[in-house]
Amino acid sequence: MSVWFVTGASRGLGAEITREALERGHRVIATARDAAAVFRAYPEKPDGLLAVTADVTDPGQLAAAVEAGLAEFGRIDVVVNNAGYGVVGAVEEISDQAARELFDVNVFGVLNTLRATLPTLRAQRSGHVLNIGSVSGFATAPAVGLYGATKFALEGISEALHGELAPLGVRVTIVEPGGFRTDFLKDTSIQVAPASIPDYATGAGPVREALIRSNGHQPGDPAKAARAIVDVTEAAEPPLRLVLGADAVERVEAKLDLVRRELDQWREVALSTGV
Repeated sequence: MSVWFVTGASRGLGAEITREALERGHRVIATARDAAAVFRAYPEKPDGLLAVTADVTDPGQLAAAVEAGLAEFGRIDVVVNNAGYGVVGAVEEISDQAARELFDVNVFGVLNTLRATLPTLRAQRSGHVLNIGSVSGFATAPAVGLYGATKFALEGISEALHGELAPLGVRVTIVEPGGFRTDFLKDTSIQVAPASIPDYATGAGPVREALIRSNGHQPGDPAKAARAIVDVTEAAEPPLRLVLGADAVERVEAKLDLVRRELDQWREVALSTGV
């Protein structure tokens, strides 16, 4: 059985992944900003669960969480970078402070977690890093540009990690979910910036309104997503990208079609710039 290190494990997809891993007999170092929240999510206190307080923006807490996990279980096999949140609003409407705080959690929080856990995986010459991204990190949309930007950053980090860690026996997968019925669209996981610039009512407004209306009605089943995510760690050759949800597949295919169409349309211009 494997030992999992999961950030943001007290709710949402992180809680579902933790539950699925535990049900399969794995052990889980489940981190959250407050370990008590993990126990509230799993009141039965299942065997193999170690709840640890660790804010991903605090490298010291993450280092302590890794140390506690190694003391309890002796190793770490799967790292799940799940902690994060969303911000809704037109790019120009998002304040500098809100943007920086978002990147601190969604991007620098992942980097902090990697710095804390990768020395163990490298020493073992084995392991699997699962970065929970979003389809918005592959094909973003109006009103979610800043959130999408954090997930685009995660895509780049994951692609590089894939090449850097493969020779060491460590695998990397970035998960790109579409809409799933977690608490992601509740105010505990998403911030909605005021619609302060009327000019964006047409561009960002419909997406903003659609996101609010879709809370609780997303097409994806989070328990099934968790099963797929745990399954991928058992695959002989796991993918670099794991797209989850019919809506996500549709958006990825549309983006690929657009990129191919524009590349073909402007190919002569692209090639004309060579020597």
